[in-house]
Amino acid sequence: MEPYTPPHEPSASVDDKPSSSTNGHCAPDLNGAHLLPLAKRPLHGVCLASEFVHHEAGVARLNNGSFGSCPASVLQAQGQFQRLFLAQPDAFYFNTLQPALERSRRALMPFIGLKESESSTEVALVDNATTAAAIVLQHMAWQFTEGTFHKGDVVLMLHYAYGAVKKSIHAYVARAGAHVIEVPLPFPLSSPDDIICEFRNSLQLGNSNGRRVRMAVIDHITSMPCVVVPVRELVQICREEGVDQVFVDGAQAIGNVEVDVEAIGADFYTSNLYKWFFCPPAVAFLHSCKGRSNSLHHPVVSHEYGNGLPMESGWIGTRDYSAQLVVPDAIDFVNKFEGGIEGIRKRNHEKVVEMGRMLAQAWGTDLGAPPEMSGSMVMVGLPGCLGICSDSDAMKLRGLLREEYKVVVLIYYNSRRRLEAGDREEGPTRVTGYARISYQVYNVEAEYFVLRDAITKLVNNGFNCAMLS
Repeated sequence: MEPYTPPHEPSASVDDKPSSSTNGHCAPDLNGAHLLPLAKRPLHGVCLASEFVHHEAGVARLNNGSFGSCPASVLQAQGQFQRLFLAQPDAFYFNTLQPALERSRRALMPFIGLKESESSTEVALVDNATTAAAIVLQHMAWQFTEGTFHKGDVVLMLHYAYGAVKKSIHAYVARAGAHVIEVPLPFPLSSPDDIICEFRNSLQLGNSNGRRVRMAVIDHITSMPCVVVPVRELVQICREEGVDQVFVDGAQAIGNVEVDVEAIGADFYTSNLYKWFFCPPAVAFLHSCKGRSNSLHHPVVSHEYGNGLPMESGWIGTRDYSAQLVVPDAIDFVNKFEGGIEGIRKRNHEKVVEMGRMLAQAWGTDLGAPPEMSGSMVMVGLPGCLGICSDSDAMKLRGLLREEYKVVVLIYYNSRRRLEAGDREEGPTRVTGYARISYQVYNVEAEYFVLRDAITKLVNNGFNCAMLS
């Protein structure tokens, strides 16, 4: 197959005319965007368009952060493992599964700051970051239940922690006797210092009145609103303040920002491999620092219980393990790009900031955080006249954009908007909602123009979220 040579992409001028309408709505005039250039630097000797031809045509996919996207070549490798298992399950389990899992773990290690020659016993492959959180928080709950920690001691988490992780903290740790404190973070943000200051204050609160902060759960990249958190600084603060254990939830991190687990220095670190690292769902890694891994157990107890978390998570009964086995194939894919995963990250970041600024200029709003606090996703303020007044409004607007305009994007209702000194902006101009946009190698500028035109058309038509039943 001949290499794919990208033509010139359309201009990002805000004066571009909106696409034609259908039944009063803005039609997604992508002109076959799934066949347009998919990266500034195409794969060497590979038609990149064919890698994502399974994407539904005519849909602007600006939400890579939720589910990721797996290229066709990695899906093909996954299918081979699936067929190998179905052909002879006994041979697959006894001869193939564990060596292939070890191969995946070792291939991953250099991408998270570990040497491939080191022991892989600190790295386990699990279904997703939510599973990793359950493993770590179950371990923390035992420490409260068995008396290692005192009832009423503190588990600290960010207010913007992922919803499933929040619920796991309450389901496991609070139920075992821990007191939970949320770090109140402002949004929009002006600098990392906004987070660091609030984190210090919450740590001091947690360590007061005879209590101690036993665990801090820190997001590397918050989900909604999406912001890159200064994790190294926060972990260092935890060490200075005597926090026993630090768990970093980097669900969105690998392939999006640099991940170096040793430099970060947390006790536990997890990240999904299917969001930004091109693996199929569902696979994530959980790294445990030396001395911690032997105390962790998978919530599903099977025959490998007690043999270390990598072995326990590598056999939790009969299931499809193929997503965990194709990590080397995903690495082969990213290494075909100029600069490998670092080059992909850099280009995605530059492009998403460019597209975010284009949208903010078109709508008369701003980005929710400075570019240096963004990876491959940014938050773009939506016009206040849309009347986003609740999480329900945000969900309904998201559905309208998906169903009527063929734009897949997350909408965030900002219930904790920070008013700067002297800022008393209220009424129809006040920004209460944000669009979280992603940029991945398969995206093109035309898709962001569709989102721009859809929102502009809604505004011009006098649309308000109160109109949605």
